[in-house]
Amino acid sequence: MKKLAFVAVVCGMFGMAAPASAGCLGGAAVGAVAGHMMGHHAVAGAAAGCAIGHHSAAKKERAAQQQDQNMNSNH
Repeated sequence: MKKLAFVAVVCGMFGMAAPASAGCLGGAAVGAVAGHMMGHHAVAGAAAGCAIGHHSAAKKERAAQQQDQNMNSNH
C-alpha cells in the first residue's frame, strides 16, 4: 500500500492530471513488477514506469489529435 501511495505522489510531482494518470498508473504497475523481479526495486521501477507510461499516453494523444486535424483539413 505504501508503494501505491508513493507512485501516486510521484505522478503528482510530475504534474500529471487525472486523465493522463491512466498512462502513469499502467506504466507504474508494469514498472513495479519489473523492478521487483530485477532485485526488489519495485519503487524505482514504478517511478520509471510512471514516467514512461505518461510519455507513451501523451504521444498517443498527440497522434490522435494530428489525425483528427488531418481529417478535418481534407474535408
